[in-house]
Amino acid sequence: MRVVGSVPSQWRQAMNITLDDIARRAGVSRATASRVINNHPHVNPAVRERVWQAIRETNYQPNLPARSLASRRSQVIGIIIPQPIHTLFADPYFPLLIEGIAHVCNERQFSIMLDLATTTDSDPYRHLGRRGFLEGAIVASAVEDQFLLQWLAQETIPVVSVGRITSLQAIPYVDVNNRYGARMLVEHLLSQGYRRIATITGPMNIVAGRDRFAGYSDALHAAGLPVLPELVVEGNFSEQSGFTAMQTLLRLVPIPDAVFAASDMMALGALKALRAAGLSVPGDIGLAGFDDIPLAAAMTPALTTVRQPIGELGQTAAQLLLDRLATDSLAPVTQRVMLPTELVIRDSCVRQH
Repeated sequence: MRVVGSVPSQWRQAMNITLDDIARRAGVSRATASRVINNHPHVNPAVRERVWQAIRETNYQPNLPARSLASRRSQVIGIIIPQPIHTLFADPYFPLLIEGIAHVCNERQFSIMLDLATTTDSDPYRHLGRRGFLEGAIVASAVEDQFLLQWLAQETIPVVSVGRITSLQAIPYVDVNNRYGARMLVEHLLSQGYRRIATITGPMNIVAGRDRFAGYSDALHAAGLPVLPELVVEGNFSEQSGFTAMQTLLRLVPIPDAVFAASDMMALGALKALRAAGLSVPGDIGLAGFDDIPLAAAMTPALTTVRQPIGELGQTAAQLLLDRLATDSLAPVTQRVMLPTELVIRDSCVRQH
């Protein structure tokens, strides 16, 4: 046998630490130490902290397979994002969301499994619900006509959605007020003197896509302006769809004087199409987005947008799910958390006078 390296002494020590050692160090029983590690809700906070302090001091690593067998719990939750892989890694929204979920799960000693299945067939989801494999699931960016929603409705594991799912009222969710955020942004465009305002919508089979279009419509109606069908082009939140939609809008006579893209990535695509056509932002046309991903401030010009707290959406969804798991109850819950949005005004839609 060839030895390719040695194990650091502190790792060897941590590997030899047992749950009994942790209990003795914290001055509690083995059963209490076990309850703390398994996130049992009925433990005195001071006792819980003593146990976690002992774990930190010794670098103790619980035996996860043994814990799962003993407790019949896997300590694993699924993150289900029914989007193509290239979309997941091209759009900064999803990494920020996953980071927020992972932060809470790491703190509470849960592992996460990412599932990107996109087919409407049942097989990609059926394995997720096998007893003991997942304790719960967080679903994001769900399309309302996918088989996924039927699976969610039939499963007995707890589920939390990032984003409202109107067809499944019983599923808890965390979301932002997309409609109000979009209306706030379009009202800002109107205040700058823009009147022929187009929109590149999100997918209309996702609630966020419909809500942001509704906010756009609300602002125009309140200003006494019609929603003109030729000024509405559907996208899918991707950069490429924003580019293609903007090309469609540039074929209009006259062209729009401003465009509200329902995501920052689509706004980036629209900006590239405008530059390819020899037009400037905001000199020839105003442009705005939604999300406030880090790229929005780095664009030239910097993008006016609606900020949604993406990381906090993930953290809140994970907290809702893990709190429910801690109760060991499958009773239906209808928790609904709405986080605030914020208008961020930058240089991309300053009307030139």
